[in-house]
Amino acid sequence: MEEAKGYEHFPIWIVILSSLVAVSIYAIGAYVLAGFGIWLSILYLICCLWIEVSVLRGSCVNCYYYGKVCGFGKGRLCPLLFKKGDPQKFVEREVSWSQVLPDLLVSIFPIVGGVTLLVRDFTWLVVVMLAILVVLSLGGNAVVRGSFACKYCKQRQIGCPAEKLFGKKMQAEESYDD
Repeated sequence: MEEAKGYEHFPIWIVILSSLVAVSIYAIGAYVLAGFGIWLSILYLICCLWIEVSVLRGSCVNCYYYGKVCGFGKGRLCPLLFKKGDPQKFVEREVSWSQVLPDLLVSIFPIVGGVTLLVRDFTWLVVVMLAILVVLSLGGNAVVRGSFACKYCKQRQIGCPAEKLFGKKMQAEESYDD
């Protein structure tokens, strides 16, 4: 199997695409949760910001793309907020499903909230927002990561803990194909 060539600096259109998917998920989630009151929506957005800052502080500081244009744009943002870390820590880091849970909850909370709103007071707008949220959370993220970002990521080629976690299933599927 031929390895995809990695980008030294990702094309800006990939950064825009990945950012649009993430911001759209956050905005739709906030909109849906606003059905319970503006404070829940604000709390949700604060949690989204906390997750993004945690990724910058915990991963991006040690990433190959620190100071460079990565597929998510965080490589250029990170030096504005945090000092460069140790790239070896990125490779050695283990990621578990419990550490990925906050990222999953960004979509799960609004989906559960939206379903609750629909039971309480059905509206087609909430149905449409939930459908878009599910498509972006599952399909949008999968396309961005699988076809554009992770596929051409030099850090993934060097060693990426997320690749180790999510790649287990892909590696198992590839071994069945052999």
